[in-house]
Amino acid sequence: MNLRDLRYIVAVAEHGQFGRAAQACAVSQPTLSGQILKLEKELGIELFERAGRVITVTNAGAPILDHARRAVAAADDVLAAAARQRDPNVAPLRIGIIPTLAPYLMPLLLPLLRIKLPSLHLLIVEDLTTRIVERVLHGDLDAALIASDLNAQGLRLDRLFEEPFWLVAPINHPLAAKTTVAAADIDVSSLMLLLDGHCLRDQALALCHGGAAAGENLADMRATSLETLLQMADAGYGLTLLPHLAVARDAALPRNVVARPLTGDQTSRVVRMASRAGTPRRGMIDSLAGLTRESVARKLPAL
Repeated sequence: MNLRDLRYIVAVAEHGQFGRAAQACAVSQPTLSGQILKLEKELGIELFERAGRVITVTNAGAPILDHARRAVAAADDVLAAAARQRDPNVAPLRIGIIPTLAPYLMPLLLPLLRIKLPSLHLLIVEDLTTRIVERVLHGDLDAALIASDLNAQGLRLDRLFEEPFWLVAPINHPLAAKTTVAAADIDVSSLMLLLDGHCLRDQALALCHGGAAAGENLADMRATSLETLLQMADAGYGLTLLPHLAVARDAALPRNVVARPLTGDQTSRVVRMASRAGTPRRGMIDSLAGLTRESVARKLPAL
């Protein structure tokens, strides 16, 4: 067994196919498959269940994969630590970010990074909270920008800024005539939200006192992006919620909607930097956190 073989099985588990895993590892598929078969023989168990092109981890293989991920992450940390001794900024900083934040924060943050940390090589992965946090814990990502308050062993959360929610309504909606909107006044049956798995959906339901969980029916619209919800509101299909950075973006909102600030409980979210407590990239992560705060403060001084 060697580190290369562990990287192979981690890649197969992540991609679910030998072909894609081989491409990710820059080897031929027969080479990768052969090494994994040798490793399975050495361990005396099957790590993967093969059903055509679909590959799944076996029950016996699951704990092996957990150890393999930690070993690969530790090895990558060794390489990163050595790279930092040569040049603290040379090793890529791998950052996850949730989809409801990335399109609005990155245009503010990236120009500042080019000025303040010109040699930093930033790799960005946009995905749901649960998936990027899992990748942080496994060492695939150095840190993640999230808007959830999690409690996971080995995870450190640093507060960056608090971001209010705004209600987006068609211009002919009764709430559009108000300068501010009380969260309690929102008719949840006309509220369009993101698909399950997005933290913003859960926060919106909490803001509206449980929504469907309280016996009310949500609008029949579950989108994969805030931009889709915005276009649906523009077409008059209902209300939606946007975080403040999405409202304050440089591009104008569609002409048939207005955005109004909210009042009441739970009408904002806290954006945090999540990282492994013992990461050797602490200095760079803290620098990124500081520049994130600065970039948001330049755009929205009140946040």
